[in-house]
Amino acid sequence: MEETLESSNKQDTMNKPIIFSKKVSLTDKYNFYEYLAVMLDGGVSIEETLSSVSSKITSPYFKEKINELKVYISSWDSVSKSMKKIPQIFPSGEVSIVEAGEATGMLSESLLKLSDELKKVHELRNKIKWALTYPLIIFLFLFLAVLLVLTYVIPAIKPLFETSQVELPTATKALMFVSDFVSSNFLLLILIIFSVFVLFVWYKNTKTGKIQIEQFIFWFPLVGKVYKNYVLSSISWTFWSLIGSGVSVIKTLNLVGKASNSHIYEWLFDEISLLVSRWSKIVDAMKEVDPNGIYFPASFLQMLSVWERTASLEKINKKISIGYEKEVDYSLANLSKWIEPVAILIAWVFVLWFAFAIFWAILKVTQVVG
Repeated sequence: MEETLESSNKQDTMNKPIIFSKKVSLTDKYNFYEYLAVMLDGGVSIEETLSSVSSKITSPYFKEKINELKVYISSWDSVSKSMKKIPQIFPSGEVSIVEAGEATGMLSESLLKLSDELKKVHELRNKIKWALTYPLIIFLFLFLAVLLVLTYVIPAIKPLFETSQVELPTATKALMFVSDFVSSNFLLLILIIFSVFVLFVWYKNTKTGKIQIEQFIFWFPLVGKVYKNYVLSSISWTFWSLIGSGVSVIKTLNLVGKASNSHIYEWLFDEISLLVSRWSKIVDAMKEVDPNGIYFPASFLQMLSVWERTASLEKINKKISIGYEKEVDYSLANLSKWIEPVAILIAWVFVLWFAFAIFWAILKVTQVVG
């Protein structure tokens, strides 16, 4: 019998898929919640639902975690309690919405709300990615063009000027110096760029680095506005989902900061929840932690103050989220509108420098020869 168990374990190990990535995409997550909600609403048991959902998920790692979830639930744990045991997949904000749905007997509605929220986040991220892809491609080709000129074109025409014994213009000397430096230290420059990249990645993963880099993004023209509008839209959606699911205001404030994926907003909401727990109003607490209105603009606070007067936080946050989603679209369009002329301007500066340096030098050489 022991031999049979050993061979069975070996067989399971052999059949187990190789997991290359331990990341779960937002697409898999919102599909998971949607499948779960629809099947539970149809009267299917949770164990059967998880088995069926697992077959529709493409990620081997997520499949593995869903099977873990199924094991916990089959041991008489609730869905939310089982999710808490897999925090690397199910963050506290999502667990709280499910927990509230179980408490109110509206689990399928809560799961659908979660699915809708993650779809919104996915759509926003895709908009930002697509908007930034075009300018990044422009700057990449611009960089490659400049590199090609400095490493191949300039060295090819350099002997013409060296044999002429003519005093070259300053612009030409500068261009040739840069070309010589890049050509002679090409590997060193690649090593420096790689080292800076590794150092940046390390610094980005430190607590201080995360905050300072995020502060720089907020400060950076155009990009900062896109990022802030994206975070505020995400915060409003999470706020709306948690409050609408019956989660308490204090707990919601704690979870919203963590779900924002912003270290600055996470710290701000920790302070806000502390002030609100001491009987401060939410808007007053936001003004106190952000007196200059850098992270919570006046329009955002005005909308929340309406809730404090009318006690309709869920509706107000939904409106805020939709409004800031539109702001993200506008900011992205504005960013795209400015990126192209900036890239063209940089290209023209280099082209004019190159043309001026080369043709002025050629003119001097031909005058001496003449």
